[in-house]
Amino acid sequence: MSNEGNTPPYRLAILLSGSGRTLENLLRRQKAGVLAASIELVVSNREGVRGVTIAEEAGIPTVVSTKGDASLETWSSIIFDHCRTENVDLVVMAGFLQLVTIPSDFEHRVINIHPSLLPAFGGKGFYGNRVHTAVIEKGCTTSGCTVHFVDNEYDHGPILLQSQVPVTTDDTSESLAARVFSEECETLPKAINMLSKKHKQKFKH
Repeated sequence: MSNEGNTPPYRLAILLSGSGRTLENLLRRQKAGVLAASIELVVSNREGVRGVTIAEEAGIPTVVSTKGDASLETWSSIIFDHCRTENVDLVVMAGFLQLVTIPSDFEHRVINIHPSLLPAFGGKGFYGNRVHTAVIEKGCTTSGCTVHFVDNEYDHGPILLQSQVPVTTDDTSESLAARVFSEECETLPKAINMLSKKHKQKFKH
């Protein structure tokens, strides 16, 4: 999806903590021209993770910022200062396993992808295979993923998009995780494209 006229690109920052599989998916779609956005910054809160390597190899400005002993507010402000420096329009949390404090100028400009149908199986401690194990143990027949705006609570904030997948009787946490992640790979780009379209409409007016 090329930019129309003189409309500037919709600039993304990706926040991650691990393997960078979601970043890889977004980069593939950006290269194919089906992501209406440009990844301009990657921030990791962990050193030495594969996601950082992927970003660096793609030539994307990359920051590793570990929280350490800093207060949540101080550390969050450092992250968002990097986003301001790169003139980021939208921050995407893609497997980012740390709560942040959202500054007022980034309200409704930070989204997260979560591997369940929120508000079910969300909140502190619900991430990765822990989510899928809980879904199976409860006997759910449906799961999925949620893209939502981020506020100052874990897995909270207005829901933007949800997609469902079936849970089968022979599912393991690993097989369910694979099915949900496949759906995440479609749903997150769709949400980004929706927000990019709204942004461009505002720019035109």
